Amino acid sequence: MIKPYLFSAIRSLTPLCLCALCLNLATHGSADVRPNILLIFTDDQSSRTVSSYPESYEWSHTPNIDRLADSGIRFEHAYMGTWCMPARATMLTGLQQHDVPSLRMSGPYPGAEYDPEELEFWPKYFRKNGYSTGQIGKWHTANDTGYGRDWDYQYAWIRPVPRAGNYREYYVHQTILENGRKIGPVDAYATDNYTDRAIEFIKGDHRNPDQPWYLWLCYTAVHGPWIPADRHLDDYEGVEIPQPADLYPPRPGKPAYASERADFKPDENGVPRYPGHYGVDQQSGDTLYNGTRRYHQSVISIDENVGRLIRLLKSTGQLENTLVVYTSDQGHAWGQHGFLQKLAPYAANIRVPFIVSMPGTVASGQVCTSPIGGIDLVPTFFKFAGMEAPWEFQGRDLTPLFKRPQRRWDHPVFLTFTARSYRPDTGAIPTIDQVPNGIPWYGFVIKDRYKFIQSWVEDEIPELYHIDNDPHELNNLALLPQYRHIVEKQHSLLKAELKRTNARFLDALPEMRGF
Repeated sequence: MIKPYLFSAIRSLTPLCLCALCLNLATHGSADVRPNILLIFTDDQSSRTVSSYPESYEWSHTPNIDRLADSGIRFEHAYMGTWCMPARATMLTGLQQHDVPSLRMSGPYPGAEYDPEELEFWPKYFRKNGYSTGQIGKWHTANDTGYGRDWDYQYAWIRPVPRAGNYREYYVHQTILENGRKIGPVDAYATDNYTDRAIEFIKGDHRNPDQPWYLWLCYTAVHGPWIPADRHLDDYEGVEIPQPADLYPPRPGKPAYASERADFKPDENGVPRYPGHYGVDQQSGDTLYNGTRRYHQSVISIDENVGRLIRLLKSTGQLENTLVVYTSDQGHAWGQHGFLQKLAPYAANIRVPFIVSMPGTVASGQVCTSPIGGIDLVPTFFKFAGMEAPWEFQGRDLTPLFKRPQRRWDHPVFLTFTARSYRPDTGAIPTIDQVPNGIPWYGFVIKDRYKFIQSWVEDEIPELYHIDNDPHELNNLALLPQYRHIVEKQHSLLKAELKRTNARFLDALPEMRGF
């Protein structure tokens, strides 16, 4: 048990000094006071669904997540990944999707495999250095979940197995692997069920209570088919959901795949509908209004359970020694640019909420406008734990922003999309008709408030948006002559980032159209 006077003194230290102190105490056999880390990781959750974000609907209400932001920092521009599996691979390795070794899709979708000798996950090194580690909820990386190697405790809904059809059961009737043992199907609503298991872990079950802990809590909400808990089926009745400005094509200034995107079609009454491929209405599809409402209803349970977790940390005296991070693997578009989809490079598709809190260590009640990437979390966690990186991570340590969120931050945000391919399969760039969902491989960088996107399709236009002046990314500045020098600068930066992160396809990139 930490003495109150020691705890008070520790709280006043910067994260860097705290890490040094923790290592010193651990070396001399004293109590291990390194911070706990709770990473709350939702699925397909746009920043539009969190009411403290200005882009949210005025009727959206997430009081517990908002209180977490009030006690810490809300990041306005955060990009974790482009779809479920790459985002998780990045969070387990600290590497961009195109540089993750060994991992590849295998067998019926969404099966995957990797060699744990070639592809290591960093929680293994937290375990080796005195942390108890846990993973609860969705596991969407490969059939080998790493229990006993990377995790002391695991309660995983492993999407590719263990039974046919289970990969669609995002909310109820999930078959679980608990420490490698198959249980279920579990009838409890998944968001509540995962939180129950997380509460046990935080209280000290399934782990060494004398060690600091790292818990990766992976909610399956709010992935389609967007099934709210029964208690929320009547919420948000009659709310106003405006139609996105560019719901229907064409969209001048966008690349061909985005200009003509049409996931929604008007019915005979002009109501926007989408196909029934999300398990909602297989005959006629459902409406933009109903789907968006269900999506937001499903978030309410997440918010309730975040409140349960924060109250538990407070009541058990762990709140001020726990770094809490709330984010998602990627966002999800609801009609913006015509998409009912993630994957695409636009903020509407993949931008996520990103909130950090640790009272007394992280600044409180602040908003950070510097864009950041999910890949930056891995080196940040190692800094908080006072540990050396076991290999070269490709993100940047965020602890300077955690203390001074308004400080100048010159690091670019960089992300690539290589569809279902990882390093072993990225030697050549596929054509547009060879990729799923009709979205080509691309990369983007954000620097100096400009977001530059290059789709790697022969003779395709680049895109440039000012993230403050055009937050909806409607006006492509790359087509204007006066922005040519910025496009060229950002394009050079994108190529430099690809080189830094060992992109095998760097020399195969097509030239930008008109440059």
